[in-house]
Amino acid sequence: MREIVKEYLYQPDSFVLFGSAHVMALIFFLALWICLPKLAKEKLSIQEQESFGKWLSYIIAFQYVAWVLLELISGTFDIKLHLPLHLCRFANLALPFVMIYRNQFWFEIIFFFGLSGMFQASITPDIVHGFPHFHFIRFFIAHSGQVLAILYIVVVFGLKPRAKGIWYSMIGLNVFLFIAFLANTILDSNYFWIRSKPPVPSLLDYLGDWPWYLVWAEGIALLHFLIVYSPFYFMKKRKS
Repeated sequence: MREIVKEYLYQPDSFVLFGSAHVMALIFFLALWICLPKLAKEKLSIQEQESFGKWLSYIIAFQYVAWVLLELISGTFDIKLHLPLHLCRFANLALPFVMIYRNQFWFEIIFFFGLSGMFQASITPDIVHGFPHFHFIRFFIAHSGQVLAILYIVVVFGLKPRAKGIWYSMIGLNVFLFIAFLANTILDSNYFWIRSKPPVPSLLDYLGDWPWYLVWAEGIALLHFLIVYSPFYFMKKRKS
């Protein structure tokens, strides 16, 4: 059993950036982003909206748990690789809390993290396995699915980010960066890609060498936060 799972998780299976599977996944989730929250808002009862939102968040969080369980079963779990110290993993695990309790502060944290970093990650995934491998499916549920859940909260439950949420999220980003830095120092790991860039092509490749790509990434994160907030800014300005 252990060897079968290990061979499956690590068998060569090349992911092709903007290959047919990648493009189809992007189209599939784009359709979900546009249609599913609106349909849930119009067609489901309040109780059904609550239930669907919870199960959506559970599925997104569970993909990370399932991955860790498979690594444990195969004997390949590595504390340097598999802790929830990448931003997407933390946001996935926090999602059920936000979906159920809809705390404004935590909603804004995952809103800005999700609609900037996770959208970018869907376009340039840091994976090496193609469809239908578990890692391919897990990655898009974790990233594109997180974006879907955030849009669901906005459309169905009516939560909206505030301007000050941008600064809360920037502070949260740097707190997470510091925690990941400490973990990397203790474990000799590379969580949050602090010590080196991902092993596959990504936006960081265009931001210079270490440590300058970290500095530029801060600016790009702020720019992303401003961009995803801008529709709400203009809607608020129009109403006033």
